[in-house]
Amino acid sequence: MFDKLEDLLIRYEEVMGELQEPGVANDPERFRKLMKEQSDLAPIVEAYNEYKQCKQNIEDSLMMLEEESDEEMRELAKEELNESKARVEELEQELKILLLPKDPNDDKNVIVEIRGGAGGDEAALFAGLAQAGGDVVAVMDCDLQHPPETLVSMYKLWEEGYEVIEGIKSSRGKESFLHEKSAGFFYGIMSKATKVNMQNASDFKMMDRKVVDSILSMPERNMFFRATSSWVGYKTAYVNFEVQEREAGESKWSAWSLIKYAFTNIVAFTTMPLQFVTAAGGICFICSMILIIYSLVQYFTGHAVEGYSTTIIVILLIGSAMMMSLGIIGYYIGKIYEEVKRRPRYIVSKIVRGDIDVSHETNHDIK
Repeated sequence: MFDKLEDLLIRYEEVMGELQEPGVANDPERFRKLMKEQSDLAPIVEAYNEYKQCKQNIEDSLMMLEEESDEEMRELAKEELNESKARVEELEQELKILLLPKDPNDDKNVIVEIRGGAGGDEAALFAGLAQAGGDVVAVMDCDLQHPPETLVSMYKLWEEGYEVIEGIKSSRGKESFLHEKSAGFFYGIMSKATKVNMQNASDFKMMDRKVVDSILSMPERNMFFRATSSWVGYKTAYVNFEVQEREAGESKWSAWSLIKYAFTNIVAFTTMPLQFVTAAGGICFICSMILIIYSLVQYFTGHAVEGYSTTIIVILLIGSAMMMSLGIIGYYIGKIYEEVKRRPRYIVSKIVRGDIDVSHETNHDIK
């Protein structure tokens, strides 16, 4: 088994060297094959390198136990020895599984058909993410409005350590004036809710495996993909692209469906609409205070109109009290809504204990 692992390690280094060649991206077929081979070999190489490191740790710990007389250092060596032995056993099993012959269907495309009444565009995105099994996952429109050649630039940024690579529209393509302005208003609200600039954002993006796992771990049913991929907070880079003409098909988005989509995602992602009621109540209260002061001035100067000012003041005070009360109730409803969604309190991207990455020992999302 270990002779085969050494051969795979050598081949992995050869593949990585070929991928660094300047002209490799100019040959899409060769680039695709090399990327596929690199993706297949990477988990085996990582596990084997960790295995060798653990074996070295065992040798170092045994040597320290023979030579070291300090009791505290001996205890540390024993702890390191036990941990390394346990990890070696785990890695041996992992390597045996990784070296098993692959199912010939693993390399084939997966097509997931979503029923029209079962969630639409957002549901299709999450169904695709659930089926994707690679170390890095790309999301793009099948009508090729998202240019496939941009994926090469995205992948290079992923290799540099970025975990989310967002496709940003250089322009919105051919859209009506109403559609452009309404989209700007919608993404303006979402930018405030997510604290991320979502103007010209798109579903065209590339994500690391742990980002996909973090998103899929969230139990909520109604989720806005563009906002959620930013909300999880991983290291992000941006790539500009030009929206292309559709290669096939027609847009199914009507004005009403766009309004419904915007409203659904705003409500699903943020409690901001509930806060509008409180803000409106506060504005009414301020207006009523101004009117009270104005009425008192009019009264003491002898210019007050009987009945009119009092009626308006009472209506404003009662209205503002009701709206502020509804706003407070809405705030509590919003908190209940956030609890029901059960989003994780925080998301773990990486754990390093000493000099060892132990991220594999825990879930990336901790609730």
